Amino acid sequence: MDYSQLQDFIEEAWSSQVMPALLAYMKIPCESPAFDPRWRDTGHIVRAAELMRDWAGGQLKGVPGASVEILRLGTRTPVVLIDIPGDGRAPCLIYGHLDKQPPMEGWTNDRSAWNPSREGDRLYGRGGADDGYAIFSAVTAIRALQEQGASLPRCLILIEACEESGSGDLPAYIDHLAGRIGTPVIVMALDAGCGNYDQLWLTTSLRGQVAGTLTVRVLEQGIHSGDGSGVVPSSYRIARKLLSRLESEDSGEIVETFHVPIPAAHRAQADIAAEALGTGFHAQLPLASGVRPVADEVSELILNRSWRPQLAVLGIDGLPAVANAAAVTQPSTTLKLGLRLPPTLDPVQAAANLKALFESHPPYGAQVAFEPQLQSSGWLAPAMPAWLEHIVEEASIAAFGARPALMGGGGGIPFLSMLGERYPQAQFIVTGVLGPQSNAHGPDEFLDIPTAIRITIALAHILRDVQRQASSYNSPAFSSTVPAHGAPHDGPTP
Repeated sequence: MDYSQLQDFIEEAWSSQVMPALLAYMKIPCESPAFDPRWRDTGHIVRAAELMRDWAGGQLKGVPGASVEILRLGTRTPVVLIDIPGDGRAPCLIYGHLDKQPPMEGWTNDRSAWNPSREGDRLYGRGGADDGYAIFSAVTAIRALQEQGASLPRCLILIEACEESGSGDLPAYIDHLAGRIGTPVIVMALDAGCGNYDQLWLTTSLRGQVAGTLTVRVLEQGIHSGDGSGVVPSSYRIARKLLSRLESEDSGEIVETFHVPIPAAHRAQADIAAEALGTGFHAQLPLASGVRPVADEVSELILNRSWRPQLAVLGIDGLPAVANAAAVTQPSTTLKLGLRLPPTLDPVQAAANLKALFESHPPYGAQVAFEPQLQSSGWLAPAMPAWLEHIVEEASIAAFGARPALMGGGGGIPFLSMLGERYPQAQFIVTGVLGPQSNAHGPDEFLDIPTAIRITIALAHILRDVQRQASSYNSPAFSSTVPAHGAPHDGPTP
């Protein structure tokens, strides 16, 4: 392979082919069903899927046997499926999603969610980095290999449309496609983050989550605070007291019930990542003046975000806006809570434990109810075999000029835990473009274009070398048995 030609092809394709289509996609307000319950009527999700299908179909016309289609199962959100036969061995499943978070307020400098704008290397707008770029990178990487006549593995590119709503529709599609997917050797997810923009970052774990509403009721209706205060307990104070059962006000530490032992290998990964990132790990966050992070050691912050349970109060009802506040003792307070869980903790049991923690022995006999609304499993990557570690390292060096790095992620991708259970022998490469200040889900979300291009280059290298590895063996299921470069271990380091 001519690596210089590969890089030139990908860079030119991103400029002339990808960017116009990506910009058109980013203009579509295809909010996930959790945020747009009328998505069937608005048609935005279907428009985005059709745009991706049509673009990919045009790009892959010269790839033998390639098919591009939109699948619909009943009233579920659609998926875009691209099937490239390759030589039929070493099936690789590449994942992304096209649904988006709502626009949010606070976009600056005339930026907006649905009107993308390029400023230097940054493309601002909703959905470019999370996760619209995925299909464009995957298809462009395959085209770059095909242009050079390189042998391709079988590739399946699956783009879902409800990831931001918990991927509730995806299991039905995975069941429906089980015969076509077979048993993937490699699962590549392009929906994760990166610690910096200088190297290929692999996500080795993701947290689970329990989200729900905690409601405390003390009155049937509001009353004058002069009559109520000192007689009726404050629903807000009771809610605050209940949160203290779960979280320390001083340290933010969650009670032991929701912890798991942190594997030594992942502690070591956090130490190495902390050395690579330094205080930049938190300095890139938009902290208000004078605010400092909850710990001094960067490695501890990394473990907090990846392996330790953490509570977030996501919303509150029952308190009027300050401008409308009157002297009233409010009848109830409802908090929307999100409890991030360690990767290996059972979210169903965690939800039951959380409900019992809040509802048992309510202060003052108040009416207390916790209603779980989301229970999402975490994910832990299998140990990477040495042959794949070698491939990933060479791809990172070729694309970024630096070795890859490992780190646990703070969010969740339901697809990964689902596929990990279904295909326990598959190897996982989880990466992405959401790096410092990219602000996924918030205002001023952006895609770092050079990083997206480099990930495309790295993806092409990985696909080519996985195919070369597979062609040396008769069985397509070689992923956990071939010690091409020594015994399996925990993977590359910065």
